[in-house]
Amino acid sequence: MITDLKDAHQKALKINLDPNRYGTFAEIGAGQETARWFFRVGGAAGTIAKSMSAYDMTFSDAIYGPCPRYVSKQRLVTMLDHEYKLLVERLSSKRGDSTSFFVFANSVSAASYRGNKECHGWLGVRFQRMPRSEPSEIYIHIRMHDRHNLQQQEALGIVGVNLAYGAFYYNENPDLLIQSLLDGLSTERIEIDLIRFSGEDFAHLDNRLINLQLVKNGMTGAVIFAPNGEVLQASDHIYKKDVLVERGNFRPVTKVNLDMLAAARSQFLIGHPEDSDNVVEIMEITLRNLLNSGDVDGEDFLARVDILAALGKTVMISNYAEFHRLAAYLSRNTKERIGIVLGIALLQEIFNEKYYRDLEGGILESFGRLFKNDLKLYIYPALSEVDGSTITAENLQVAGNVRHLYAHLYENECILPIETTESKSVTFSSREVANRIENGDCSWEELVVPEVAALIKKNKFFGYSRCAKTQIV
Repeated sequence: MITDLKDAHQKALKINLDPNRYGTFAEIGAGQETARWFFRVGGAAGTIAKSMSAYDMTFSDAIYGPCPRYVSKQRLVTMLDHEYKLLVERLSSKRGDSTSFFVFANSVSAASYRGNKECHGWLGVRFQRMPRSEPSEIYIHIRMHDRHNLQQQEALGIVGVNLAYGAFYYNENPDLLIQSLLDGLSTERIEIDLIRFSGEDFAHLDNRLINLQLVKNGMTGAVIFAPNGEVLQASDHIYKKDVLVERGNFRPVTKVNLDMLAAARSQFLIGHPEDSDNVVEIMEITLRNLLNSGDVDGEDFLARVDILAALGKTVMISNYAEFHRLAAYLSRNTKERIGIVLGIALLQEIFNEKYYRDLEGGILESFGRLFKNDLKLYIYPALSEVDGSTITAENLQVAGNVRHLYAHLYENECILPIETTESKSVTFSSREVANRIENGDCSWEELVVPEVAALIKKNKFFGYSRCAKTQIV
C-alpha cells in the first residue's frame, strides 16, 4: 500500500493505529529518540510491546553481550537478533496468527560535551510483512551534520520513524522507500551512506543497485562494495588503513588499469614495506563515468562491478568529480597515507582552471584541499600521439599560467611518476576497448586479462557479439 504521508507525526500515528503491527523499540547510546515519537502521537499501546534503552555500556553488555564497537553494524544486528527472538517467544502463541511482529533498533553516537567526535549511527528494523511469515530486514548507516545535540536528536527521531514507516508500507517499492527516508529532513542534516535489504521479501534485490540510488539521489557522496558484493561502510573498511585509489571508467578494466594500480602500489610501499598488509586498494568510478545516454544503466554498472569483483577488487562509486572532494572523503575516514592513481590525460585535466570557477580561491584552493593531508598523486605515463614519445609526470607540459604551480607540486613529491614496463598498450583506454567489443573487433581481447575476456564473452557484456574481424594490436 502506497501513501503520500511526509510528516513524522502522521507516519507514527498511522503505525500506531495499524492493528496488525506490534513490536519492540530498542535504542542505545544517543539513539533514544524514535520511540518517543510513537508515545508522543498517542495510541502507542497498540503498537509497542516494549521500549527499552541500555544507555550504560555495562547494562548493554549484560543484555546483548560485549562488542568491540558499540556504534556498529555488529551491535545493531545483535540487538535485532536478541529482541526479535524474545518478541516471538513471548507473544507468538498469543497473537502470532493476527500480528505482524517487528523490532526497531539503533545505536548512535551524537554530539556531546566531551568535544569533537564522529556523529553517526546504525538504525535497523526487522519485520514480518504478514503474520507467521519469515522476517525481512532493512538497516541503514547515517551521519548527522547538525552541530548541536538537540538538533541531532530531532533529526534522528525523524529518520527512525521514516525507516519504520518505509519498511511497513513501502517495502514493495524500494526506490520510494529510499527517497522517503529523508522526509522532513535534508542532506545538510542527515547523510545516509549505506542501506541493506535482506530476507525472502527482498531476495530479488541487488544491494549494489540499491546503494547506487543513494549516490544518484544525493543522499551520500560515495558507496563502497567488497568483491563479494557486500556493501561496506567506509569508516569501518578504511579506518586506520593506508588507501590507494585508482579513478577510471573500467568499461571494461584493462591490462593498463591493472598495471597502473600494481605499479603505484610498489612505489606507495617504498620506505614502508611493513605496511603491505595495511593497504586498501579501491577502484573508483564517478557517477559521471556511469552515465549512459543521460542516465545510469543498471546492467552496465553491474557488469563493470562484477568484472572488478572477479579480480578481487573493491569498488567505490562516488559523486566526487572534483579530486579535492574525493580527498576530503578519504581523509574523513582514515588518518593514514592516501594515494590516488591516474593517467597523464586526467592529470592535465585537473590543471585546467575552468573546473574551479565555483571556488573562491580557484585552483589554489582546490589544490590546498587536495594535498593538505600529505596525499600524493601517482601518475601513469602515456605515449604521445604526435611523435610516439613517452610522456611522464616529469616531462609533462601544462599551461604556462600553472607551470610554476605544477613544478612546485612535483618538486615537493606531491605528484610522483609511476615507473612501468608496459609500453605498447599504454595508449588504449577502456573506451577504446569497449568500442572494439561493440564493433566485433577481436583485438580487444589482447588488451584485457583472460579472466575479464571470459566474463565479457560469457555474459555478453558491453554489447559483445562474435568477432566480425580480427586485427593485430
